[in-house]
Amino acid sequence: MSKKPLKVLLAQPRGFCAGVVRAVDIVERALEKFGKPVYVRHEIVHNKHVVETLKSKGAIFVEEVDEIPEGAVTIFSAHGVSQKVEGDAVGRFLEVIDATCPLVSKVHKEAQRYSRSGYEIVLIGHRGHPEVEGTMGQVPGTVHLVSRKEDVAGLKTTDSGKLAYVTQTTLSVDDTRDIITALRTRFPKIVGPDVKDICYATQNRQSVVREMVRHADVILVIGADYSSNSNRLREIGQESGVPSYLLPDASALDPAWLENVGTVGITAGASAPEELVQGLIQRLGDSFEVDVQNLETVKENIHFKLPRELMATA
Repeated sequence: MSKKPLKVLLAQPRGFCAGVVRAVDIVERALEKFGKPVYVRHEIVHNKHVVETLKSKGAIFVEEVDEIPEGAVTIFSAHGVSQKVEGDAVGRFLEVIDATCPLVSKVHKEAQRYSRSGYEIVLIGHRGHPEVEGTMGQVPGTVHLVSRKEDVAGLKTTDSGKLAYVTQTTLSVDDTRDIITALRTRFPKIVGPDVKDICYATQNRQSVVREMVRHADVILVIGADYSSNSNRLREIGQESGVPSYLLPDASALDPAWLENVGTVGITAGASAPEELVQGLIQRLGDSFEVDVQNLETVKENIHFKLPRELMATA
C-alpha cells in the first residue's frame, strides 16, 4: 500500500544557536581536559536530551553551588548567574568555567553600567526564568521587572528621569516592541540598548515561523515545554491560526495532528539538538511519502569563542 504524500517545510535557521553550541562545547571540553566529573549549576541549556547526554559523559547537574564538593570544576549555565552565586563559588574554592551566553553577559554589563551612572533598571523578562534571576542579581541597584506592557502602568520609580531598560535575551524584537513602546510613552527620557542587542537567534527563529504560517497546515516545534523560546515559537504559529504543537521528541507525535494535512512545518527551539528534528522527520517517513523542503529566511554565521581556560582544547 502506497504512502500518502506529505510536504515538510523545514525551518532555516532552527535549533541550536551559537550560545548553546558554545555552552555544550564547554562541558564536553571540560570533561576532556579535567576528567569526570565536572559539575554544572542548573541545566546547561533548557533541554532534557542535551542534559542526559552530558550526564552520560560524566557531568553532574546541581541547582546550587553548596551541592558541589569544594574545589571541584564547575560550569555556570548559558543563562548566567547572580553575583551571589559567583561569591558562593569563590567561598567553596570552586574552579569555575563560565558558559554564560556572551549576549547575556553583554546585558549584565549594560545594566551594571547604567546602575553605576545612577539609573534604576527596568528588566523586560519572565519572572522566575534563570536568566532573569541572574541579571537581577548582577545589578547592585534597583531593578524593576516587567513581563507585559500592562505592567508598565504600575511601575513605581524614584526618579522617572533616570531610568534605563534592558531585556531578557531569549525574547525577540517582536516580543519586546509593545513593552518598550509603553515604557517610552510613560517615561520619555528612558534609555536602552539598540534593538540589535536583542538575541539574533530568537528573532531569526520566530521570523521563519511567521513565514511558515503562510504555507503550513500544521506546525511542529521540537523543544522542551519549559523552554521560553520554544514555547514562543508554538504560540506564534497558534496565534496565526495554524494548529501548532510543541513536542520534546518524535515519540510525542500524535498521528491525529496530521489527519487531512498536506504540508507540515517543522522547527526547533534554540536549545533543541538537530538529531531530534531528524528523528521527527524519520518518524513522519514511516507513515508518509515525505518531501522535505527548506524554508530559509536568513543565514546565520555567528560563532562565540570558548573561555580562555578551554582555548587550548579547541
